[in-house]
Amino acid sequence: MRRRDFVALLSGGVVALPLRALAQQSGKIWRMGFIAQGYERFYDALFEGLRELGYAEGKNLVVERRYAEGHAERFQEFAAEMVRLKVDVIVVTTTPAALAVKTATATIPVVFPNAISPVESGVVESLAHPGGNVTGGAAQTAALSTKRLAILKEVIPGLSRGAVLWNAANPALAYPWRQTQSAAGELGVALQSLEVREPKDIESAFAVMAADGPDALIVLQDALTLQHRKEIIDFTVQKRLPGMFVAKEWVVAGGLMSYGENLADMYRRGAYFVDKVLKGAKPADLPVEQVTKFELILNLKTAKAMDLTIPAAFLATADEVIE
Repeated sequence: MRRRDFVALLSGGVVALPLRALAQQSGKIWRMGFIAQGYERFYDALFEGLRELGYAEGKNLVVERRYAEGHAERFQEFAAEMVRLKVDVIVVTTTPAALAVKTATATIPVVFPNAISPVESGVVESLAHPGGNVTGGAAQTAALSTKRLAILKEVIPGLSRGAVLWNAANPALAYPWRQTQSAAGELGVALQSLEVREPKDIESAFAVMAADGPDALIVLQDALTLQHRKEIIDFTVQKRLPGMFVAKEWVVAGGLMSYGENLADMYRRGAYFVDKVLKGAKPADLPVEQVTKFELILNLKTAKAMDLTIPAAFLATADEVIE
């Protein structure tokens, strides 16, 4: 995995001529910052969307990619660097990165394709009127808490104790955690909070679950847990612990089930916001969008490995069954 992927260097005579030649051929050259925890395949949909809108790296677009690789403290460094580079727009993939950029600049437009609790975490003022310099798409992580628990209870009728793995260092996840607690109370499920703040905490969470033996695991996805999904999924399969996840990527990798937005679609839609701000629109005037279509994905192979019998009626409701 590349920590930094420079499409073009920004200083020095070596690249000055190619950039001038590029400008002569294509007119305006846009410079976009991209800040993420680590590379995910669904990010590619953003760049596919940009190409469909006429933005192509090596022609009229220079992309400055920065990956924190599990070190969230680097987001402030990356944000300051984007300001020095005078990029035209910054795309962020995680709330800590969005907050770091908001601290570094109030003028450079910021697009967040998949924001979690953007209002509650202070990324935007409201969905309809974002204010400031950030806009994009919002995941309904908190709003779907009841539905996810209800789905788990349908598959595991005897569900009474669950564990929730979440990154307590991410301010965006505090609200989804509270909503999940509330949903659990309504459904008669006792929840155990497994808080992680950095990669090493995940192993500690595994030890707690191995000792306590919950009936199921819910993962509140963010960049940290997503980056370590293989370890998390491997643990659930080894312990025959049914897991409910937010996105299809977890189920494709072997997790039991997910219910939520299509992440690739959200990142592809992110290209629309990038295009709008590059054409002069102010993020404050572009309402944050919420997806209203959700996918229920089930890994039948994993269910069989866990000796789970999935009701036929439930299988019929799934948007996709992986066998």
